[in-house]
Parts: sequence; structure tokens; C-alpha cells
Amino acid sequence: MTFWVFLYLAAALQAALLALALWRRPVNRDANRLLAVWVALTGADLAVKAIYWHLLSPEWFRAYRFVALFPFLYGSLFFLYVRALTQARRFRWRDTVHLLGFGVMVALNGYVWVMDHAQLQALSARWIAGEKSVGAWFDIPLFIYSLSYVVAALLSVHRYRRRLRERRSDADRMSLRWIDAMAGCQIVIWFIAIVQAVVSLPIVNYGLLFGAVAAWVCVVGWFSLGQPPVIAEPEPTPVVDEVDAVALSSAQDDARFTAVEARLAQLMDGTDALYFEPALTIGQVAKRSGYPEYLVSAVINRRLGGSFWDYINRLRIEAARVRLADTNDTRTILDIAYACGFTSKSTFNAAFKKQVGETPSAYRKVTTTVGGAAP
Repeated sequence: MTFWVFLYLAAALQAALLALALWRRPVNRDANRLLAVWVALTGADLAVKAIYWHLLSPEWFRAYRFVALFPFLYGSLFFLYVRALTQARRFRWRDTVHLLGFGVMVALNGYVWVMDHAQLQALSARWIAGEKSVGAWFDIPLFIYSLSYVVAALLSVHRYRRRLRERRSDADRMSLRWIDAMAGCQIVIWFIAIVQAVVSLPIVNYGLLFGAVAAWVCVVGWFSLGQPPVIAEPEPTPVVDEVDAVALSSAQDDARFTAVEARLAQLMDGTDALYFEPALTIGQVAKRSGYPEYLVSAVINRRLGGSFWDYINRLRIEAARVRLADTNDTRTILDIAYACGFTSKSTFNAAFKKQVGETPSAYRKVTTTVGGAAP
């Protein structure tokens, strides 16, 4: 147990330093302050557990039992962090509803807070002896409650990515993949906790469980301190402006569709085509076209197929094919991808293979070997 105690104390110190760095970080400020609170609570959780397991003192059991309820905060704080990151929604007093699970569990464990020394000593002894009935009754509610918030956060990220793809051509650069990693770590931790609560295995114990928590602190540090500024995409409100509502309902048969489509073709043609701009948005295209954004969006979705992101990337792939088939173009495949507006090697490779049916390197090899041009 000495090894785990040392590991938890080291992780608790790292969590404290990380929380301070996140609180002071200007990038994604509101979201990072929520994350700082979350990380600080995790550090306090690990520190109390380390002290209790080192001393095995009944006096520390009450604090141990209190921090054992912190996981009822972790899932909801993760959800609030993701929401602040993707929608620029600061924590407000009404958001305390998401902390009610923790409050309810504190109240239900009230009998522990009022125990005298002898009762605490007896309960601590039962816990040390490995009696699973001590505190096990809130394990299942914890798993269900916390994981529901993790799922809600992942759904929020999915909607955010979809909104980005509808409005930006560089959606891949802001896809928040680190959120998936953070959620995955939490799911692994709770899986270990479930196994530990249900079956008795030598290696699946509280040491492994909170060792995974300590490792999670490192993962959070790695991703959170390196995260780029996130462009918030607030959820669309259910009430739409009356003028826009009429326009959207009539856009299906709008007589301007053909003119808008022709204008888009004009803007996307030639060496100065708009799609070469890596951070192109549908708002910029609409402004250059002279037509309302809702109308440009409707034409892309109904006439040209897919989202704005799909439409722009199709044009970029076609431009890349021409350059890859040109024997006089000696640039690397990655340089060509960037020149055509892509901001990610993985996105370019995946989009190219999906559209062309083979990888960029294979396509270049075949076309340049036979001396042919792109079909």
C-alpha cells in the first residue's frame, strides 16, 4: 500500500498545480475554470484517500467517506465543461441542478457525519476488513448517474461537430478529439470500479482503481494545457425570426436556386477559388456570393449534396487529384493537401480515399507511372 499512497500524493500535488494553471489560463477561460474545479476535487479525493490508507485512522474515515461521494460530481462537471467549451455557456446559479446528485448522496450519508468516535472506529474497521456492504449501496446509482452525464457530454460534442461541418470547412481542426479521450478514461475507471464492486479479483482493487484516477489526472493535463482556442457554436434556439422562418419554408422551391448555384460555381472556379482558404466559413461564402446565408446553405444541401464541409472538401479533393497526377508537380502529398485548403493529414487521407477509392500515394503512383491525367 505504501506505493499507492506515494502515487496518490504525487497525483494530488500534480492535480493542484494543474488546477491552478487551468484557472489562470486565458484560452477557453470559462470552460477551463470548470475543469480546474473538477481537477482540484480529484486531487483532494486522492490526498484524503492517501492519508487514510497510510494512517488507517477512524478520525480520517469521515473525510474518506465524504470524498468517496465526489464521483457524483465528476460526470456532471464533465458535462458542464463540455457545454461551456462548445456553447460558451458560463456556470450560473441554475446550473447547480446538475450538482443535486452529490447533494442527495451527502444527505443520505448523514448518519456517518454524526457518528461518535466508537461508531466511526467500528465502521472503519469493517471497511479495512473489506466488508463490501460498507458504502456499496451507492455504487450502482453512482455508475448510472455519472455515466449518463458522460453520454450527454459526448452527444453535445457530436452536435457541435455536426454544426461545425454545416458552417466551416476546417471543422476537422476543431473536432475536440481530446474530449473523446477524456470520456474514454472515465469509462475505463468506472469499468474497473464496477468489476471491483461485483467480483473479487486480486489485481482489481482500490489500489488499481485510484491508480487509474491518478493516471487520468496526467491525461487531463496533457490534453487540457495544449488545447487550442475553441470557437463556440451555441445550440440553435427553437424560435426562429419570423422573416427567416418564411424564407426557410419557401426555400425548397426558391427561383433563385439556379442563380445561387451558378454563383457558387463561379466563386469556386480558377486559381483564386474560395475553397483554397483553409478556414473558410459558409458566412464568408454567402457574403461573397451576395445571397443570404440560409439560401446558400439550402442550395448546398439540396442541390450539391451534403454539408458545407462535404461540399468544400469534394472540391479540394478534385484539385488535389489534378496536382497529384501532374508529373511536373514535385511537392509532397502533404504540401499539396495543405495548398488545396486541408488542415489535417488524416482528414485529407480519409476524404481522398472515400471519394477516389484509393489512398493519395497509391493514386499518385498509378497516375504518374502511366503518364495519364486525372480522370
